[in-house]
Amino acid sequence: MQVLTVSDEIAREVYSTGIRTRFGNVQLALGCGDLPPSYLEYIVSSLDVPCCYVRGNHDSQPEYTDYGATLTEPRGWASVEGRVVEVRGLTIAGLGGSIWYNGGKYQYHERQMLARVLLLLPRLLLRQRRVGHRLDILLSHSPPAGIHDGPRAHRGFQALVYLMEWVKPRYLIHGHVHKEYGYNRTLTSLVGTTMIINTAGYRLLDMEPTVNVQLKREQAVS
Repeated sequence: MQVLTVSDEIAREVYSTGIRTRFGNVQLALGCGDLPPSYLEYIVSSLDVPCCYVRGNHDSQPEYTDYGATLTEPRGWASVEGRVVEVRGLTIAGLGGSIWYNGGKYQYHERQMLARVLLLLPRLLLRQRRVGHRLDILLSHSPPAGIHDGPRAHRGFQALVYLMEWVKPRYLIHGHVHKEYGYNRTLTSLVGTTMIINTAGYRLLDMEPTVNVQLKREQAVS
């Protein structure tokens, strides 16, 4: 299936009257933070698909729209902060926010992010034991430490590295590091068996539900 991922920057290709033509085959949208709620609401109202998101470090302030509404959360989008959900055959978990740098609401010291990881970990491991396959997508705002990250406020979390090692998600999708910053031109990296994708702006990805992947492996073996 086609999955639209967005983060950090309003993309004119997405926020346009041609969204249904350009992204008409999308079956799932994922947000990695730092986007106005009105932009995310435009996506869900235009594409009418399931949408999941995590928060970014700039998502603590409300959006005051030109039509008089005050938006604090994007309507039609499901927050997966600290949660595990299944959508369209994909299992998705989320941990948003950035490294602490000036005390914002969705900024965390490394130990705080590790505590969030440890709270989420039992649910991930129990689910993996129950259904027999690993997590499909881990959504985060910040990247893992040393992968696609930058200095100071754009440093990644070591706690996310640990979580990748422990549960081995098929994908880790993040934002936070804009391409024009020039910290790291690499947008996609395979670390172990996890594909790590920087979606600052937007990406259009092809993904298969785990059930289909497992079936193909079984057929190949037989």
